[in-house]
Amino acid sequence: MNINNTEIKPNPKGGNYLLPLILVTSLFFFWGFIHNLDPILIPHLKKVFTLNDLETAFVDFSVFIAYFIMALPAGYFMRRYGYKNGIIIGLVLFAIGSFLFIPAANTQQYVFFLGALFVIACGLTFLETAANPYVTILGKPETATQRLNFSQSFNGLAAFLAPVIGGKFILSDVNYTEEQLAAMLPEDKKAYLIAEAATVKGPYLVLGILICIITVLVLFTKLPDIKHEEESNEGGSIIKAFRHRHLKWAVIAQFFYIGAQICVLSFFIRFVTTSAGISQSEATWYAGGAGLAFMLGRFGGTFLMQFLAPHRLLMLYAAISALLSVIAIFGSGMITVYALIGVAFFMSVMFPTIFSLGISGLGHDTKIGSSLIVMSIVGGAVLPLGLGYISDVTGSIQYGYLVPLACFLVVFIYAFKFWKPINNNTLS
Repeated sequence: MNINNTEIKPNPKGGNYLLPLILVTSLFFFWGFIHNLDPILIPHLKKVFTLNDLETAFVDFSVFIAYFIMALPAGYFMRRYGYKNGIIIGLVLFAIGSFLFIPAANTQQYVFFLGALFVIACGLTFLETAANPYVTILGKPETATQRLNFSQSFNGLAAFLAPVIGGKFILSDVNYTEEQLAAMLPEDKKAYLIAEAATVKGPYLVLGILICIITVLVLFTKLPDIKHEEESNEGGSIIKAFRHRHLKWAVIAQFFYIGAQICVLSFFIRFVTTSAGISQSEATWYAGGAGLAFMLGRFGGTFLMQFLAPHRLLMLYAAISALLSVIAIFGSGMITVYALIGVAFFMSVMFPTIFSLGISGLGHDTKIGSSLIVMSIVGGAVLPLGLGYISDVTGSIQYGYLVPLACFLVVFIYAFKFWKPINNNTLS
């Protein structure tokens, strides 16, 4: 089967691609789960280490800077050794990073937590570089975007479950002010901080074990791989790939979209406890609601793409997300919470849609194009720092959400004008 000058080796058993699709789709759930534990980690580590909003943003920075560093190496690795080996490497790094949370909690050093997150994210880079284009070619080319949105919907399921489960096992409603901590006896303060730091051990240990099991399943499952019709000396390069105008703009749009997503979801609990005055434990349920909305948005978007072109749906959803962001910034009380949940619903289709549109028609540049789009996830490292800075300077986490508002406007412009491949593939 040929898709954009790319063909899949026949299934060794002569069947269809259902089993590989199921197995690869499960990866979307697991990386979605680990990403959506970050909104739990941010208020948790803020409390344990007495951090400001800018300092807590380094949780996201540690995760998404890994995408920037590892995306191209991951792409080159898979061009040489195949997607299956790339998936295995990604899962191994994922498991190692999860297990590293145990010594990080024992040492009680913030930088060690950041290091563990970095290792996990290196693994996720391999997984996302492989899984996203892999899903697009496991079926008919005309349904590639719908298929990718369906697989990404399990990422949304994880977004619902992670805050609820993580909040139950990691967060506590035992909160002390700086003055109260200063008044504690040293041994009492130490015991409190040790107990708080240790709550991450169980969830990440279980997650690491589950990832080891998935690794074994992938290792012993025959997965079809992609091969290119062109000779190796005609392979893609970064410069050649960027001659595709729609890819260049997809990279830009993905940079801003990921920045918006991470800002909205990672600071969700911090935001709603401030804007609506609710407790952290209650906020985790609303965070789970945002995750549920994200999942439903993915399934809904997949359905609507049968009737509405993907770029048009992307443009519409970006406009609605921008409007809801304005309500969240300037509103007060529970309406701001519901506005953010609405944003989670409408932004849900953006990543897979931008990704699918961006690699459309790339031919032998598909793997490099995939790596470049994954590399643009560095927006999740950079833009939350801006949110944290604005929040600290203005004293309002709500004003920090001007950052995702601007991001959604960029996505709107991309969907309006720059999504379509052009014949000459130049940088016009």
